[in-house]
Amino acid sequence: MQPLAERIRPKNLDQYIGQQHIIGPGSALRSAISQNLLPSLILWGPPGVGKTSLALIISGELKRPFYMLSAINSGVKDVREVIEKASDNNLFNQNKPVLFIDEIHRFSKSQQDSLLGAVEKGLVTLIGATTENPSFEVIPALLSRCQVYVLKSLEEKELLELLKNAIRDDEYLSTKKIDLREHEALIRVSGGDARKLLNALEITVNSQGPGEIVITNELVLNTIQQNLALYDKNGEQHYDIISAFIKSIRGSDPNAALYYLARMLKGGEDPLFIARRLLILSSEDIGNANPNALLLANNCFNAVNVIGMPEARIILGQCVTYLACSSKSNASYMGINEAMAAIDQTGDLPVPLHLRNAPTKLMKNLDYGKDYKYAHAYENNFIEQEFLPDALSGKKFYEPGNNAREAEQRTYLKKLWKEKYGY
Repeated sequence: MQPLAERIRPKNLDQYIGQQHIIGPGSALRSAISQNLLPSLILWGPPGVGKTSLALIISGELKRPFYMLSAINSGVKDVREVIEKASDNNLFNQNKPVLFIDEIHRFSKSQQDSLLGAVEKGLVTLIGATTENPSFEVIPALLSRCQVYVLKSLEEKELLELLKNAIRDDEYLSTKKIDLREHEALIRVSGGDARKLLNALEITVNSQGPGEIVITNELVLNTIQQNLALYDKNGEQHYDIISAFIKSIRGSDPNAALYYLARMLKGGEDPLFIARRLLILSSEDIGNANPNALLLANNCFNAVNVIGMPEARIILGQCVTYLACSSKSNASYMGINEAMAAIDQTGDLPVPLHLRNAPTKLMKNLDYGKDYKYAHAYENNFIEQEFLPDALSGKKFYEPGNNAREAEQRTYLKKLWKEKYGY
């Protein structure tokens, strides 16, 4: 028997739950579908939010031939063979075939290049699905020919609707007497992933004998705990593991960090995904407490990209232990967040006249650049002047952390600015 998630996969847009911001009435994508003017698409969102289902529905609504490849087990040869089949089909069919690439972020540059020609020539309409930011993972030439749609994690009411629909409509579950008395545990273990939610429901139901099945939070948690290996056989704890990994490094525990690194690598996680998260962490959680962290993380990313597995595990292990053992600071991370929040509150404040660029005579006549003091012309390459808009004068966004390197920065800034910023 097929898994529950496959058995109740929606067949049309009316059955599709969630993502109303992109497929609801009046949305751009819905209009494109209704007019049969579908562009190539990239569907970007977390696992289990309906990317594959949406691609299948779109193809079905438009009555187009549908071809599907998974980036995990498809090479350039597979891509070319499918494109050739789609092209042959296109000769006898007025409807352009849809080529769906699952996990397109795992395609190499050469694999993506092999898609480009078919998309450019209009031989296929590409729909790519990715859990990663396509700006980083899809080559610019291909990305520029696709519309990117962001899919959101399903909300509780949508997940609950999905549960009720499954119990009512599934050919197997509908034959059982199921009382969904509590749903919070099912929602919690799903993490917003519809596939994970339905897997948990099916496992819970199958764990019970004949007669009425009363689903409670206690039953769900006990059942999932007992069937953890089955429940996670496809690595669906992806976000839980990466969260534990990042928090272990942030918490300066290299042993736990290595454990979760090994869990991810053993589970087949993309090493570049891990390296990219280390890059972000090196700035967000270490920052100026140890500027070398960002340099090492960047070199780690480049090395992993060149070396690949299995040797990439050594490079990742070195980087992870270095970052975990480093001094920590989120001062620069908090600083940019505060600065962006200030812009949200104050809008685009005018730049002080003395800081403005004055490339024309008119601008000079309007006092653009007047009274600007060139710092290098003064002792110690510093002269006090105002750089912030008047409305924000004296506003401090950067608060150096409590560590040796940032303590030096605090002392330096206090020496320069005296009491202005309260250092």
